[in-house]
Amino acid sequence: MIFRSTERLTLRDFREEDWVGVHEYSRDARLTYYLNWGPNTDAQTKAFIKRAVRHQSEIPRTHFEFVIIKNETQEIIGNCRLISMLHRHRSSELHVIIRREDWGKGYGAEAIDALLALGFEEFKLHRIFSVVDPEDAASARVLEKCGLQREGHLREHLWVKGQWRDSLCYAILDYEWAQLNGKPIELELGDPVV
Repeated sequence: MIFRSTERLTLRDFREEDWVGVHEYSRDARLTYYLNWGPNTDAQTKAFIKRAVRHQSEIPRTHFEFVIIKNETQEIIGNCRLISMLHRHRSSELHVIIRREDWGKGYGAEAIDALLALGFEEFKLHRIFSVVDPEDAASARVLEKCGLQREGHLREHLWVKGQWRDSLCYAILDYEWAQLNGKPIELELGDPVV
């Protein structure tokens, strides 16, 4: 199922056969350096794909994980997700990964913009957040470019690859996103209908 298309990208649900394209970048030690996983083995990538496919049939669905396809070539260039959607609090965590050969071309920002639109327009979320390693300045810049604001510095809250790691927390609220994008938004007060 296609969830969003942009000028250059398509975000769609994972299929089991996507594991080959996803594994091309998920085994890359440089790409996964700041992440809390990877580099992946074949088995780890296949398990990730199976889990993503399984989430598609959950009711209610709270994990929306998508493969990112470059429209021009139909290549898999990354993946992205809105996960752990808390319906009562209308909040979700955002992640985007772009393969190294496509860094610096604006694909990350384009995918984030598509996820923000999906989250705020379709799912009526109030808050979308993301965390990045403090040393990953490029990812922090992309989040800021998309309108997310730095909210805090989480100190040594993750044990990753044999060491304690910090994270910077970035977030954007529905009305901030609407204002940045010149869109009217009806603020929903109180508990949403699930």
